[in-house]
Amino acid sequence: MNIRSNSDRYGPISIGLHWLMLLLIAGAYACIELSGNFPKGNDIREGLKTWHFMLGLSLLVLVVVRIGARLTGSVPRIQPEPTQWQVLSARAMHVALYVFMAAMPILGWLTLSAGGKAVPFFGMTLPALVAESKLVADWAKEIHETGGEIGYFLIGLHAAAALFHHYVVRDNTLRRMLPRHD
Repeated sequence: MNIRSNSDRYGPISIGLHWLMLLLIAGAYACIELSGNFPKGNDIREGLKTWHFMLGLSLLVLVVVRIGARLTGSVPRIQPEPTQWQVLSARAMHVALYVFMAAMPILGWLTLSAGGKAVPFFGMTLPALVAESKLVADWAKEIHETGGEIGYFLIGLHAAAALFHHYVVRDNTLRRMLPRHD
């Protein structure tokens, strides 16, 4: 088994990172959305928020790994070859997704830090990024929440484009990122 991407498809590391990161993003969204169903101070609400933080920070770790893999690996070709506007829009979408996956956890960490709150990460407490500041906490929280709303759009558009390529264009865009069924 070749673990590296080649000219036809992504390798298992890239595929695994892609789908694991999707699960982490879905989990972070689910935790924060579900936490709103419980009163402030409730143990379940606080647990869901803690999991939101930890899943988000896990995403930050993995996005660094994924960017490294992307920069050092090859990108499989799309067959039949897409038009230039599709290539450019795909690149823009990937840049937007990588910025989203890196910026959101950093903004969450900044929000907690500036709010004078602990930053939990699987039994550890991460250091504060900044000194306590209500102004910075409010600013970072507002951007983080807006980024979360934008994330729904980015992820939906990314998934819709993959399905469009698979079912309408009938190229190998989606198949390159699916686990191999030999």
